[in-house]
Amino acid sequence: MHIRQKTGLILIGLLTLGFLSGCSQLQRETELIPMEAFFKNPEKTGFQLSPDGNALAFMKPWKNRMNVFIQKIGKPGEKRVTRSTARDVADFFWANNNRIAFVQDRGGNENFHLFAVDTDGNNLKELTPFEGVRVNIVDDLEEIEDEMLIGMNRRDPRVFDVYRINIDTGQMEMIAENPGNIQGWLTDNDGKLRMSITTDGVNHSLLYRETEKEPFKTIVTTNFKERLAPLFFTYDNRFVYMASNLGRDKTAIYKYDIVNNKELELIYEHPDVDVTQLLRSKKRRKITGAAYVTDKRHYHFFDEQRRELQADLEKRLPGYEVVISSSSRDETKILVRTYSDKSLGAYYFYDLNSREFMKIADVSPWLDEEGLCDQKPISYESRDGLTIHGYLTLPRGKAPKNLPVIVNPHGGPWARDHWGFNSEAQFLANRGYAVLQMNFRGSTGYGKAFWQAGFKKWGKEMQHDISDGVVWLIDQGIADPGRIGIYGGSYGGYATLAGLAFTPDLYACGVDYVGVSNIFTLLSTLPPYWEPGRQKFYEMVGDPVKDSGLLKEVSPVFHADKIKAPLFVAQGANDPRVKKAEADQIVNALKQRGIDVPYMVKDNEGHGFHNEENRFDFYRAMEVFLGKHLGGRVERGEN
Repeated sequence: MHIRQKTGLILIGLLTLGFLSGCSQLQRETELIPMEAFFKNPEKTGFQLSPDGNALAFMKPWKNRMNVFIQKIGKPGEKRVTRSTARDVADFFWANNNRIAFVQDRGGNENFHLFAVDTDGNNLKELTPFEGVRVNIVDDLEEIEDEMLIGMNRRDPRVFDVYRINIDTGQMEMIAENPGNIQGWLTDNDGKLRMSITTDGVNHSLLYRETEKEPFKTIVTTNFKERLAPLFFTYDNRFVYMASNLGRDKTAIYKYDIVNNKELELIYEHPDVDVTQLLRSKKRRKITGAAYVTDKRHYHFFDEQRRELQADLEKRLPGYEVVISSSSRDETKILVRTYSDKSLGAYYFYDLNSREFMKIADVSPWLDEEGLCDQKPISYESRDGLTIHGYLTLPRGKAPKNLPVIVNPHGGPWARDHWGFNSEAQFLANRGYAVLQMNFRGSTGYGKAFWQAGFKKWGKEMQHDISDGVVWLIDQGIADPGRIGIYGGSYGGYATLAGLAFTPDLYACGVDYVGVSNIFTLLSTLPPYWEPGRQKFYEMVGDPVKDSGLLKEVSPVFHADKIKAPLFVAQGANDPRVKKAEADQIVNALKQRGIDVPYMVKDNEGHGFHNEENRFDFYRAMEVFLGKHLGGRVERGEN
């Protein structure tokens, strides 16, 4: 959770057997890397510069849980300021130069509470000590050192009101009561609450006011299929930068006159993908560039100073994706983060005045990039002619022929996979599997039409896109048709169950991780704060009354009699999104047929396993399960 508000088959790309063989035929098979190396907590991560640029805050394990530490720039020693032993700190940020704010939930229930602590570890205070209440950050009010704006569903579990809270005392005042339909809030550059977004379930409205003393007025209403998302105000607080797909397929960024409801200027667009991220310099009060993702992350710069800085960083750190992750308030000191497909990367400190440039830490120094595999962007064509983009990771030291394969559809499903280090893909490739990830229709980032092509297509065309990727791998000669498994979490868990139920001859086994088995029960147990979007879910997935036939047709639990491949199921007992009942239903349905289904439940987890020891248990069991049914390498095993 990030706590700021301000997630017939033809090869189309360059992917050929010859192209792929570069990673595998010319390199010897690597040593078996211990499972824990892929899934242990990072050594240090999440570095952030203090507002004055003189100190670092970061996450580091303590008693097996990720906690917040502080270190002065250029000085030895570090100070732990949080003391969590039950669960990782979920996220944190500098509230001011002397105080850190952070959030945690309990056992994976996602009811995040807000805490604050001084940088010497003293004055720890739980600021929102309310049971069953979830908090988010509306604005950290960086110019007001002892206050921030938070959203909290304390009054009504379905909606979030806005409170001004003192980060020292916890004293708070509600400054905006949610009438029941507001889904988001936006402040201007002075921290004034000026915009809100409402929904009636399927239509979104932008509301605006000139000052906080005035009531909000509706400016424009659109269907949820049309995006008009405010990013931030212009520096004079007159206009707003918007990500919009009104009248177009791909989302682009505009300068927008909110009072008169009109676009003023197209800032940036891309012909192939959505653009939703603007870069800016608050100090210089300038928009400096835009970022977008095709196969990888790319930038377009409007500002020569920012362009030169990026070129400087990429020259210093060749071969890596380079991102500025944090900066001091005066922007003279920055933290740089590197990314790649074979590394969790490193953090660097750069003083732009003195030109001092130094490495702060590797995130996972125990992983040797030389022993890991390339994640190659690929694309193929679905049976009805859509281009499906994705990524393929091949094991080293093996010719890309007749390999065991793990198909790994992403969760969401309204999300997308990206290029970069993926611990699961690298772990599985090290065990000898080719790993295929694909952005099936319904994935985000590829425009409005591609996203809407997945509406009410769970288990149908969305699943066909996954199956077509498998057939493409077989046609390329990469996959051994008898050794193909499918694994995914959340929607990916649903896709695993759907794959085993609807294409039972395609897969030799499956692993379902917090996945949906029954769409009826999924929709009947939505968290209360998702309730305002229920009608949208009905349009995107299906109405349990009007579309009952469809939902029964595509819910795997009703087709468990068709599942014949071995299945391993893992679930968090406190999952607020995909309830444990989803896993129970499919496990019980298969057990009634006399099928033994390995079933792992963790009582202190929610939607995914966050505690390190639980991750170890899950991936160790998955490794053995896949080795048994697909023949991949197993640590301490005979394969």
